[in-house]
Amino acid sequence: MSTYAMLNDLTKCIGCRACQVACKEWNQLQYEHTYFTNSFDNPPRLDASTYNRIEYRFLPDEDPSLPERWFFRRHMCMHCEDPACVSACLVGALKKTTTGAVVYNPGKCIGCRYCMLACPFSVPKYEWNHWKPFVKKCTLCFDRLSADMKPACAKVCLAGAIKFGPREEILADARGRLSAEPERYQNHVYGEQEVGGTSVMFLSTSAVPLTRLGFRDDLGNKAYPSFTWASLSRVPYVAIGVAVLMTIIYFITHRRMPEAGKN
Repeated sequence: MSTYAMLNDLTKCIGCRACQVACKEWNQLQYEHTYFTNSFDNPPRLDASTYNRIEYRFLPDEDPSLPERWFFRRHMCMHCEDPACVSACLVGALKKTTTGAVVYNPGKCIGCRYCMLACPFSVPKYEWNHWKPFVKKCTLCFDRLSADMKPACAKVCLAGAIKFGPREEILADARGRLSAEPERYQNHVYGEQEVGGTSVMFLSTSAVPLTRLGFRDDLGNKAYPSFTWASLSRVPYVAIGVAVLMTIIYFITHRRMPEAGKN
């Protein structure tokens, strides 16, 4: 199986939420009873029964002569190339598959929720109200990928805002769009380099900065697990050094004790 990726072209998204509905239906997720929150976002946040969500933002254009207008941003698991959630999991309940999808094995999970703390995109959610809670998030429809089908959200997108395929082809397509219509897009493929690269990427409008749409620009381009490995790789040497030092101290102190007894 190839390593796949998903491109979300937010300049084409019309906010129809068809991807949300398809995600709910395919994954058999419970529909929430929502209420008015002075926002068009519905559901109001990612949670254990919402893996994919469209955020609505009414913002001014970069051109002050143009009126405010609607912009849409999709929030879902980014399926990092070197995922922080996988690195943080003590029992191997999360893993990065050869397809590009980061999947979860509830049979191994011990409920520590370190994956939730580690994720730079705040994606994994816990089933707080369940008697036997698990961690929940988008799996990039790994079961569909295994059957040579596209993710449900990519299958139903009415506006053609979602494209799915081999990662190199998706990146080439994204760069081609930036080159062909530089006035339309921010000159940036979000997810190509962020946190070491992701399998879910975004193209956004030139009308507003990515940060105004909720994308973080402070994550850097280095995979998060590499930061911890730099420290953890030294632990065996530090432990050996401490053991040697304590052994030396032990022999020095116990050698002096008999001498002190003679006096």
